[in-house]
Amino acid sequence: MKKIILFLILIIFLSGCSLCNLNDFVLPDDIEFINIVKTLDTPEKICSYIKENFIYEPHIFSAPDPYVLWKTKKGDCNDTATFAQFVANYHGYDTYQIRIYFRSTFISHIMAIFKENGKYTYLNIKAYYPINVNTFEEVVFHFFSFPCEYKLDYYEIYDYNMNLIN
Repeated sequence: MKKIILFLILIIFLSGCSLCNLNDFVLPDDIEFINIVKTLDTPEKICSYIKENFIYEPHIFSAPDPYVLWKTKKGDCNDTATFAQFVANYHGYDTYQIRIYFRSTFISHIMAIFKENGKYTYLNIKAYYPINVNTFEEVVFHFFSFPCEYKLDYYEIYDYNMNLIN
């Protein structure tokens, strides 16, 4: 029994980022947070804010909502993707999250995708990529165009309500 529990903990630990569901997130009554959200009215501004204000810190067992991330200023790929997705959606952008699974590992990675002027752009942790492509597949290929020690196994796309759409 101890081996099974240890194995499950190990899988959770190695699984990387987890998805945060924004369906139940309610904009808090914090005027400073609301003002920040209102000023970050483009994906480029959102990504610049993330780069300048948040520190990378893995959250293996939790996925803080956008307000908690804003308060703590520390988060991983899922946390920054969720924050970016929430703020961009607030301003009327179609937003998505892409979860990339790496071959021969239990590791995954999450990025925010924005639809801007009919094309896709994305946030990878703290970097904004205004690549203006037509498909999610092109986003994945762009991500893997940079040196990466892992190989793609498969990917999943989720809409704002965390519905799997591919």
